[in-house]
Amino acid sequence: MSIPVILNTAFGLEAVVAREVQALGYGPTTVSDGKIELAAELSAIPRLNLFLRAADRVRIRIARFMAFDFGELFDQTFETPWEEWIGPRDAFPVTGKSIKSQLHSIPDCQRIVKKAIVERLRKAHGVETLPEEGASFSVEVAVHKDEVTLSLDTSGSGLNKRGYRKGIGPAPLRESLAAGMVLLSYWNRDRPFHDPFCGSGTIAIEAAMIGRNIAPGLNREFAAERWKRIPTDAWKQAREEARSLILPSGFERPFIASDIDRRALGLVRQHADLAGVGKDIHIQQLDATELKTSRKYGCIITNPPYGERMGDDGEDGDSRDIEGLYRKFGQAIDDWDTWSTYVLTTHPGLERLWNRPATRRRKLFNAQLTCTYYQFVGPRPPVIKCESQVEEK
Repeated sequence: MSIPVILNTAFGLEAVVAREVQALGYGPTTVSDGKIELAAELSAIPRLNLFLRAADRVRIRIARFMAFDFGELFDQTFETPWEEWIGPRDAFPVTGKSIKSQLHSIPDCQRIVKKAIVERLRKAHGVETLPEEGASFSVEVAVHKDEVTLSLDTSGSGLNKRGYRKGIGPAPLRESLAAGMVLLSYWNRDRPFHDPFCGSGTIAIEAAMIGRNIAPGLNREFAAERWKRIPTDAWKQAREEARSLILPSGFERPFIASDIDRRALGLVRQHADLAGVGKDIHIQQLDATELKTSRKYGCIITNPPYGERMGDDGEDGDSRDIEGLYRKFGQAIDDWDTWSTYVLTTHPGLERLWNRPATRRRKLFNAQLTCTYYQFVGPRPPVIKCESQVEEK
């Protein structure tokens, strides 16, 4: 039996997540801003949570209806068979959001939905009290143009929480966004990789995990693991599948993660080891304006400092120096003519500073900051023909 599934994602990464879903064998999908919807079996819930790299959450849609007043919201929420999911002792916190709707008060929407679920569960389970001390079923009421969607969050903590980042450096990049940046690039495990502004190493670690085919959710838990409707065996099988797909360590060309800040590099080593890719990443203290390489056809994927992150003054630098930093960085890699370079920044003038147009641009969001993902695509690596192919000619 199929159930309706909602995948939440950051704006700009919808197509990436849709491709991930297709690669897992699910679909078709419906894509809208910040959301991908599909129908799938219950067994898909563990796999989607474990394998999706660029998604934020996996939700199960429980109901969808139009509501223009609180009476309609209560009645239709009450008519929803919540008892099929939530037991008499389970917890069910309610969160909400409302956009362009008559039901615009989010606290009131949450209160009405909570009350309707309580009344439904008391009646369905034949109990007077609901202690809410068991498994957690986080309910979201989302109202958009008067259409209400009620869903259950199967993930718990956001999917960006891989479990390897214990220390937090300055201006951390979400793991799901870092993975999305890599998946939007032309990088693959046969090409060199360098992040010259690595910070705590998130982009390099996510790239190494992609190269090793390590499922991002393998070392964490999910809210739905305690749900009775999703068999324990489904989670066990998904984890066994994930472990069986991991590729061995030992890339021909190691990943390079460099930064001028020595303190940040300590976090890179710690996080890489926890993620299982410590042997795959070469860490260097290096000024990005002094980069040199003899390698060819690699990819730079990076999230350099920008004024909003660096602050106006202090040891992290002066925001007024950002343009100088970007200009010098561009000059340093000017002769890396076989490389492709991907830069996420809020600065609107990167192409001007580098005196060349980007191959393409994509709007992405780093937390609440609107960024542009500039993609300067270099030439494709040459195809090396094996001896048998030469002989056949």
